[in-house]
Amino acid sequence: MQDKDSRNLKKRYCLWLYKVTKEELDRIERKFTQLEIDHLILVGLKKAKTKNDLSKFIADFQNYIANKEADGLKLKYEGKSLKPEYEFLSLKLAAIEKTIVKELGKKAFAEIKSLYEKEMTERILKSTGDK
Repeated sequence: MQDKDSRNLKKRYCLWLYKVTKEELDRIERKFTQLEIDHLILVGLKKAKTKNDLSKFIADFQNYIANKEADGLKLKYEGKSLKPEYEFLSLKLAAIEKTIVKELGKKAFAEIKSLYEKEMTERILKSTGDK
């Protein structure tokens, strides 16, 4: 096998490994990043001037936020400590990233990250079209 073929195989495996690990970690982390945005939206809704009584809708949104936070905490923490599964995923992703840089270089790692973000963005755009 030629060096280029071997490099391409490594790159594809690293891309796959990065993708599946990052996706799994993102399922947990996105709850917390979404909460930051949700809280800002809630503040805006509470400050909004309107002729209609929106208190029921605002309360529903607050409940949605509280449920999301509870779900996120259950996925990430066991009491006050990180769940072993979460900690392992975090360490695994860091190790994958270092390995990609070592084996393929910083440019390839940047490309892999970019491909991942592009894929996730495309999924969002496709899924919102269905609703």
